Amino acid sequence: MDTEKFTALEIAEKIIDGENLTPADDLKFLLETPLEELQRGAGLIQKKFFGNHIDLCTIINGKSGRCGEDCKYCAQSAKNHTGVDEYNFLPAKEILAVAKMNESAGVNRFSIVTSGRALSGADFDKAVETYKLLRENLKIDLCASHGILNAEQFKKLREAGVTSYHHNIETSRRFFPQICTSHTYDDRINTIKIAQAAGFNVCSGGIIGMGENWQDRIDMAFELFNLKIKSIPINALMAVKGTPLENRPPLAAEEILRTVAIFRYINPAANIRLAAGRKLLKDFGASAFLSGASASITGNMLTTSGTTIKSDIEILKKLGLEN
Repeated sequence: MDTEKFTALEIAEKIIDGENLTPADDLKFLLETPLEELQRGAGLIQKKFFGNHIDLCTIINGKSGRCGEDCKYCAQSAKNHTGVDEYNFLPAKEILAVAKMNESAGVNRFSIVTSGRALSGADFDKAVETYKLLRENLKIDLCASHGILNAEQFKKLREAGVTSYHHNIETSRRFFPQICTSHTYDDRINTIKIAQAAGFNVCSGGIIGMGENWQDRIDMAFELFNLKIKSIPINALMAVKGTPLENRPPLAAEEILRTVAIFRYINPAANIRLAAGRKLLKDFGASAFLSGASASITGNMLTTSGTTIKSDIEILKKLGLEN
């Protein structure tokens, strides 16, 4: 696309008509266009692909702490000293009770998240049985987030009723070694491809505010486009004391909103999902739901957003949106 000849709004219209941005395009407009104008264009693209619908999902931390990986942002890593709660895989009935509450509150999807490089052994077996119990008792979609799994494990999750798998790439290929050395960027990419081959809708995004630059964010957005990811959570770092990133300053709201808009331009048909850091935005990101963000994690999260399911649904109603 010859982006130099068009405004951000004109480029949005071209994307709506079926064109896509590529890394070879002149992408200066993403950073130089006034934020409000870029947001208007992102809102047009969002309206085309998602109408008035905002997808809401919730998660439960099914197994906490004692992770052997060295991700610098993470409170769950045993290599960091954060005082995070540590516990083994929760009882199935406890998870079911939380899931039922979330379903009745009106969310679209429920996920179990576990710490560690990969859920395995008895804990993985417990997870499979728990998903079977959830599938028997719930109508909402089920998502899982259990690290780097193999094809056989993904097969068992699918048979248990799980339809989506969450596995972030976190950042760009260039910047990834600066935040994690205990596994590679390609480990994450390969896991995503195995999950997709098993029939899962993969949810994958990352964290901004870890010290990466704008090009890293753009590269991450294109990586997700190339992987055909349909749900992209954007987390703004909420620095945790005891991690190597504890002194990173919080991002300005304008930087988060521009990132959301950029991801919408590059991934027009994907759900761009607000995740951690929503409290850094005015009105918990209400304006973002009209300018690029078509989804959000809500309820009780690993890193809280400052909102509840009820308050999020009220926000959407005030904006003329629905979940």
